[in-house]
Amino acid sequence: MYKFGSKQISIHEFGQPIGMTLHEDNRWVKKAQSIPWDEIEKRYAKLFTNQKGNVAKTARLAVGACIIQAEYGYSDLETALQIQETAYLQYFCGYKEYDDSKLPFDPSLMVRFRKRLTPEILGEINELIIANAKVKEATSESSKDDDDDNPSGNGGTMIVDATCAPSHIKYPQDTTLLNEARALTEKLIDEMHVPGERTKPRTYRKQAHKDYMAFARSRKKTAKKVHKSIGKQLNYLKRNLGSIDALLEQGAALNKRQAEKLAVVHTVYEQQKYMYDNNTHSVPNRIVSLSQPFIRPIVRGKAGKPVEFGAKLDISVADGWTRLEVFSFDAYNEAGNLAAMIERYRERNGHDPSRVLADKIYRNRDNLRYCKERNIRLSGPALGRPGKDVRIDRKQNYMDECERVEVERRFSLAKRKCGLGLIVTRLQETVLHSIALSILVLNLRTIQCAFLWMLEFLLRRLFPRENTLLFS
Repeated sequence: MYKFGSKQISIHEFGQPIGMTLHEDNRWVKKAQSIPWDEIEKRYAKLFTNQKGNVAKTARLAVGACIIQAEYGYSDLETALQIQETAYLQYFCGYKEYDDSKLPFDPSLMVRFRKRLTPEILGEINELIIANAKVKEATSESSKDDDDDNPSGNGGTMIVDATCAPSHIKYPQDTTLLNEARALTEKLIDEMHVPGERTKPRTYRKQAHKDYMAFARSRKKTAKKVHKSIGKQLNYLKRNLGSIDALLEQGAALNKRQAEKLAVVHTVYEQQKYMYDNNTHSVPNRIVSLSQPFIRPIVRGKAGKPVEFGAKLDISVADGWTRLEVFSFDAYNEAGNLAAMIERYRERNGHDPSRVLADKIYRNRDNLRYCKERNIRLSGPALGRPGKDVRIDRKQNYMDECERVEVERRFSLAKRKCGLGLIVTRLQETVLHSIALSILVLNLRTIQCAFLWMLEFLLRRLFPRENTLLFS
């Protein structure tokens, strides 16, 4: 069950021990003040339909702990310890007074927090934070785009791009993957066998491990050696899978977790057998990790990283705010999502954007036709060979490309500082949570930077001479 917490208090009302002084200009205090906790708690409380049982942790503690973890990259245990030891983090998480006598929650609850805060819920929280920030900015002067005065009624600029959020897995190699699958089937056979009831099947695990280690330790792994090693591991794995099927026919049973692992191993065997027989290196929906079978290889073509293993996502940047538009573990053509992103922009703002700054891959015929029908200028050159009388506005193309770099900056900051560069969570739903949370933390950093810029502007106006050296 869930009980609503008390309203947010100011930093001066926060209970501090003697000798401790908390400052209102601290970044975590500013972040706490920029988040509409009451609205978030109303949305979070809808997840708890049962009115019986233990009282759940408050929304502010759950969301705050996830934000702290994404901000610093802490483990679950370290996140709980940092909240216990730091007064500013306790204020951010909704504490009324400083208390370091016990952990705020069991570290294992972080997994439940990540499962509850789905990408859809985090998307709603992200919109609440953006709306709250816009309300606070309404009183101050805000600069608008030059394209806002469009006779068609369109206004604003939307920048879109796609990237990959790599997961923390071992680089997949066919021989290593088959060796792990073989070891997993041997473990299943050991668990399924009941001494005295039936004869335990032979697995030849010592010889199989010896063959794998001989290949792994070889200095030169030629194509012939790789092919031969894969063939050996396939034979060992085929024998183990046959033994497991025989045990199941004799009355042995598997629990749900074991059955899921066995299904993954069967799929890996079929894929590797197909590639081995057909002498190819590609297969649809290829599994690259036994522990995370939902991860797929994403071909990006980047220098140094032609292939990444994780989820692919599209984001949009409008008015300085970042939103997660599309995410999937399967590779997709990002050009097919542009129309849907423009539709969501219209739902939020009541009108279409006057221009869309996008990469070259988004400029296909369907998207160009869609934007032309709605008087939206899609950046970039026209398709095909330019005509003799067509004048190319190189200055406009250069300005569009310079402004489009903003989305690359967001990717860089999200991957370096917000946890998008390496996803360490292991479950499918928690991986998606980490991706959506990194976008939310990115917007919180935008709010914090805006506050610092405003503070610098005021200091320059009030003390022009004293701050000349400070801000030079």
